[in-house]
Amino acid sequence: MKLIDKKYAVYLLDDDNFDFPKLNMMKDDLVAVGGDFHPQRVINAYENGIFPWYIDDYNYIHWFSPQKRMVLKPNEMKVSKSLKKSIQNKGFIIKSNENFEAVIRACSEIKRKHENSTWISDEFIQAYINLHNLDIAFSIECYLNDELVGGLYGLLIGNVFCGESMFAKVTDASKVAFYHLCQQAQNNGIELIDCQVYNDHLASLGAYEISRVEYFKILNENLDS
Repeated sequence: MKLIDKKYAVYLLDDDNFDFPKLNMMKDDLVAVGGDFHPQRVINAYENGIFPWYIDDYNYIHWFSPQKRMVLKPNEMKVSKSLKKSIQNKGFIIKSNENFEAVIRACSEIKRKHENSTWISDEFIQAYINLHNLDIAFSIECYLNDELVGGLYGLLIGNVFCGESMFAKVTDASKVAFYHLCQQAQNNGIELIDCQVYNDHLASLGAYEISRVEYFKILNENLDS
């Protein structure tokens, strides 16, 4: 691992080992570039509070550890009156890990504000399918009339669920999936849902920002759980 930007403390990852910068080596949100999607490298990244965000034009993976981390305790999700009605809608059927690939591909196809293209490239998709096959990555799916209309996916690292992306094809479908994620998390002793970076959608559900230092403390307390 080589320091390539002293001002922002960005490191170039080695090809032959899976080490990542430690907390005391970090300055900005972007902490490393390079490497690959070997499952152990990706797992090591998440265990060190780091996640891959996108691949640049030179085919370098960019690895991030935000200075402000968006998180939610599973028992603190905010449920509005309208969302409560959607949750109680008997038309929605919730399943887990029935079609992980369909969920991640749907997430990659959703057009989002302020984004010209998706960061969920074919390389990302295959990497997370591999992690799903290793029982590290999981999906929550929302069906309506046998059609997949919403869902989310992420990684379980110790007792922290690291959410990656969600999608909805009908109103509230992703929020209903997120609600069921929180319910399953409470039932299975998951202490925290990592939402990565701020967005209004997650803030409306009760997610909030904590410092990188605080996130690392919580993560390390739950790695061996």
